[in-house]
Amino acid sequence: MRLAATWVIGTIGLSAHALTADEAYSVTAGDNDARIAALQQLAPKGDPALTPLLQAMLNDSVKLAGRQVLIVGEDGQAKDATTGQPATVPDDAEDVINNNRMSSEIEAVLAAASPDPAVRQRALLASADPAKRLEAAKALGEMASPETRARLMERLQDESETDAAVKGAMQAALDKVNRQLAWGEYAGVLFTGVSLGSILLLAALGLAITYGLMGVINMAHGELMMIGAYATFVIQNLFRQYLPDAFDYYLLLAVPASFLAAALVGAVLERTVFRFLYGRPLETLLASWGVSLVLMQLVRTVFGAQNVQVENPAWMSGGFNVLSNLTLPYNRLVIIAFAAAVLVGMTLLIAKTRMGLFVRSVTQNRPMASCMGVNTAKVDTMAFSLGAGIAGLAGCALSQIGNVGPDLGQSYIVDSFMVVVLGGVGQIAGTVYAALGLGLINKFIEGWAGAVLAKIMVLVIVVIFIQKRPQGLFAMKGREV
Repeated sequence: MRLAATWVIGTIGLSAHALTADEAYSVTAGDNDARIAALQQLAPKGDPALTPLLQAMLNDSVKLAGRQVLIVGEDGQAKDATTGQPATVPDDAEDVINNNRMSSEIEAVLAAASPDPAVRQRALLASADPAKRLEAAKALGEMASPETRARLMERLQDESETDAAVKGAMQAALDKVNRQLAWGEYAGVLFTGVSLGSILLLAALGLAITYGLMGVINMAHGELMMIGAYATFVIQNLFRQYLPDAFDYYLLLAVPASFLAAALVGAVLERTVFRFLYGRPLETLLASWGVSLVLMQLVRTVFGAQNVQVENPAWMSGGFNVLSNLTLPYNRLVIIAFAAAVLVGMTLLIAKTRMGLFVRSVTQNRPMASCMGVNTAKVDTMAFSLGAGIAGLAGCALSQIGNVGPDLGQSYIVDSFMVVVLGGVGQIAGTVYAALGLGLINKFIEGWAGAVLAKIMVLVIVVIFIQKRPQGLFAMKGREV
């Protein structure tokens, strides 16, 4: 039976026992029964030199030179296991080998000596005393964590556990831990759904202008996102080379750079391609598809076909631990806040500024706007550039959660069109609801059906919805129609 760990917890740090050479030899040499018996006698003494020796044994870093026990470090330097003094490893030194049983006993001692209460309680489940196992099972019911759940399940499946009361307590503890962890799992699905929704929102906001307001089916929208991501990559490299001390602030320049780069490309495309195709959706679709191929090949020529890595600033690395099984990554939290900021800025721009007024007037009644002196060609260029620039911002955000490559935009173009159509063409509020709704639905379905089936089912849901409500969630009303 595995070593009982109860006495280790209560005796760590007691009398100033010093590990002797004979004691170190007794746990490293001989048959396993004798070594385990020696370990059982040594563990209650709480010698601080025992822990590094046992850890080294688990790492296969212990050698025997006669009766001297040596711990060999990663650098090849050796020291005496009892005195800690440097030592030389002779050529005839033997490796200390542990079988599974011995390794299990060592792990039990180390776990029982851990400062973490949950680790100690999990070690107590292997105690020889049923009362201690019962106590540990009840205590673990209050320590909800994936590790606790795994340990309880392992012990319940262990046929060596024959005490019915202990088994009942462990099952009750496991049920309680499962209930507590379920909240973290549900919250995790909700967060990932909102995170995906915020990414879809960023990707679709630009389309809400170019397609929703202007009626341009731009299949190169994903490549405009790609341009924003590569602009972020370039700014990152410039900071790394010329301003390494300010690297954590490169996003302050990357955000406007990604917007301007994509907006400039969008302006060029509008003036050279799309302005001649307004009102001709099929030709626009084919032309924009050709433009997307050209942009992808251009990026492959300049940056190479392989993905490039964009590094998070230090303040976006790591995550916020909410529960034992729920960590909210900082980069995802920042992207959610960034998407909200972009949404607010775009809404104010369209609703409160002179440019927004011109865009709305041209999209609602182009001839009348022209008669009122509005330069409709200039407004078209500004609106298309705005949509392209927002796509660039989406690419900047995407660069913070994955690699950047020539095919980056292809993963989001279909989902972006689904969001715009589902929300209602020309309706920014509908775009928000559709993006968050699709993100949440996708993640909830993905939890039990898998990623591929989730995509298919979401597409089916959207198709059925559009069949029943072609105008989307929010339809245009009044003179806007």
